[in-house]
Amino acid sequence: MMIEENTGLSLLRQSIRECVAPFGFEYFAATSRVAGNPTELWQALGRRGFLGVNIPEQYGGGGRGISELAVVTEEVAAHGCPLMLLALSPAVCATILSRYGTDDQRREWLPGLGSGERIMAFAITEPDAGSNSHRIRTRAERRGSDWVLTGEKYYVSHVDNADALLVVARTGTADDGLRAGLSLFIVPTDAKGLERSLIPVEILAPERQFSLFFDSVRLPADALVGQTGSGWRTVLAGLNPERIGSAAIVNGISRYLLARATAYARDRVVWDIPIGAHQAIAHPLARAYAKVEMARLGTARAAELYDKGRDSRGEAANLAKLVASEAADNALDAAIQTHGGNGMSSEYGISAMWGLVRLFRIAPVSSEMILNHIARHSLGLPRSY
Repeated sequence: MMIEENTGLSLLRQSIRECVAPFGFEYFAATSRVAGNPTELWQALGRRGFLGVNIPEQYGGGGRGISELAVVTEEVAAHGCPLMLLALSPAVCATILSRYGTDDQRREWLPGLGSGERIMAFAITEPDAGSNSHRIRTRAERRGSDWVLTGEKYYVSHVDNADALLVVARTGTADDGLRAGLSLFIVPTDAKGLERSLIPVEILAPERQFSLFFDSVRLPADALVGQTGSGWRTVLAGLNPERIGSAAIVNGISRYLLARATAYARDRVVWDIPIGAHQAIAHPLARAYAKVEMARLGTARAAELYDKGRDSRGEAANLAKLVASEAADNALDAAIQTHGGNGMSSEYGISAMWGLVRLFRIAPVSSEMILNHIARHSLGLPRSY
């Protein structure tokens, strides 16, 4: 492992390895294939305090930052259990509530999110909006002291295993500006008027995807997170951790794939010597390793900058997600090619990762939108959209 860390992070990695060791890819695949949830693993992570490393100590967390949560996320994935939920419930939802939640909201939600006893999902994407968040149509309107939520969300992960949703809705008008007039609400998953529909996808993962329909869902006044109309600023507090967490997931997947591929290359003998001795096998693996290590360094740097409040435009978080997803794509290809026909076998657990690896070039933000962001904000080029 090329990346060097302080003693605290190294000890954290070792503790996570010990926690995840009884599980592994076989457990991950089995629970995913039966549409189950990795409850035992999630609870084990919660008991050891790993789900709450970024939650303030006064609410039962570790009082650390996204750097530590990224380590947790990567190590779990590196041991064959890439959990997208780690980039959502602890990274997005707990971060937003820690920063913008009321004292009552923090006391109600943060201890449970940190222990793993409670889970939150995040709902922002809509069928007619996609990456264009200023086109969000889901509305929240005041009715007396309550809010009434009406609209639709799309591709919301893990709703069936969540206690509540953080929902981005419009409370202003189109005249309020590009992303002004958005607000954020806590919505219980059993709220009256909330319906969900499963979206079948070709991805091996325990997190299923849903369409959500809000039919005049009534919420109390204290469901609002942050100030009315300041939802975009509130959401940004969670979007960059989500991108860093996504990068950590695919970095972990890449390490898992390369570990399996290099072990196979050392052991597999066809022409009297291990196939790993042949440069046609060794060089693609070495190149994949180099790209993954650079992606890991970029992810660690993005997490550090976020924790120090020095990535206000999200440049580092976006770069980390971009290069990590591309490095993972390269690592997957090298791992499959190394295994030959066995790379497509369920027994070897390689091609099963294809769906997740490909997904992270699309979500939670596409590579194209990241390049648009870099072109505009880092290079000063004219806006293209």
